[in-house]
Amino acid sequence: MKTSDFDYNLPLELIAQTPVDPRDSSKLLVLDRFRRGIEHRCFSDIIDYLRPGDALVFNDSRVIPARLFGIKKGTGAHVEALLLLRRAYGEWQALIKPAKRLNIGTVVNLCDRSGNPTSSTFEIISKSDDGTALIRLTDEEHLTDLGILALPPYIHHQLTESEAERYQTVYSRVAGSVAAPTAGLHFTPELLKAIEKKGVKLLFVTLHIGLDTFRPVKEEDPAFHPIHREYAILPSETAQAINDVKASSGRVFGVGTSTVRTLEWAAMTQGLPLKEFEGWVELFILPGFHFQVIDHLITNFHLPRGTPLMLASAFVGRETLKQAYQEAVDEQYRFYSFGDSMLIH
Repeated sequence: MKTSDFDYNLPLELIAQTPVDPRDSSKLLVLDRFRRGIEHRCFSDIIDYLRPGDALVFNDSRVIPARLFGIKKGTGAHVEALLLLRRAYGEWQALIKPAKRLNIGTVVNLCDRSGNPTSSTFEIISKSDDGTALIRLTDEEHLTDLGILALPPYIHHQLTESEAERYQTVYSRVAGSVAAPTAGLHFTPELLKAIEKKGVKLLFVTLHIGLDTFRPVKEEDPAFHPIHREYAILPSETAQAINDVKASSGRVFGVGTSTVRTLEWAAMTQGLPLKEFEGWVELFILPGFHFQVIDHLITNFHLPRGTPLMLASAFVGRETLKQAYQEAVDEQYRFYSFGDSMLIH
């Protein structure tokens, strides 16, 4: 298996720059992984594929504004920090600029969105040779007032305030992600109510997603790709509800690859039936992986050579997924974060 096996050609015009309105009007490619059949539907039709007794499991992590600007204490020099991964409350691995001029112990006053310095600060705790540093924020709870969203590098459109809110799921609750759990962006409150009314359980986990989700695998053999830790929470009520669904022959739909990583990591490390879990997830799913929890997957169309694409390939088969992606291109589906959706069942 080579990383190049997960490459495909995508016309640039199919990379979605803005979200559709309403959320559930996006296209839905339905892929039967056993019969290899494909249907083309609207996302609001997802309810047709759900049965009473099934469960949808969502990632309720909320995206924080991870791009920060500030003034170096003592010199007034302009500083930029891009939060990559939360290590602990208030402590983040961040890409800092200008890295060479910022030393351990440097304190930076954060600026508001108008460029005015505030009393909120961060201090550089340690540095790495790759331009990243461990920083400690004095007021993490004020990030929403200071930072701006760190959009994926393939979105070049400057989002309006209302469009920026569309980079959050309607059920997002726990702040901590740098990138959105995009599979959930298609759900509206009305659709969720209709699904629940049908007798389907709506369950939640939390996994805080970092910007590494957009980073393509560079190693020739993907097995040598370094795994980045992600902090996750599987509540006891969610674990028990999934166990009950499984015991009664219901089906578990994972909404997004981050949800899948959370559930499958808990099963790998703690066994079945599922138990509550809180801690670091270190899971890179490649073809050949044995899924223990997820029966069906709802996911977006992913970047070539990316780890989410490899997870989806592990679930359905590399060639089957590649054929489905080609059909999506032929049918002018919209790709990536603000793009259309896929149900693999």
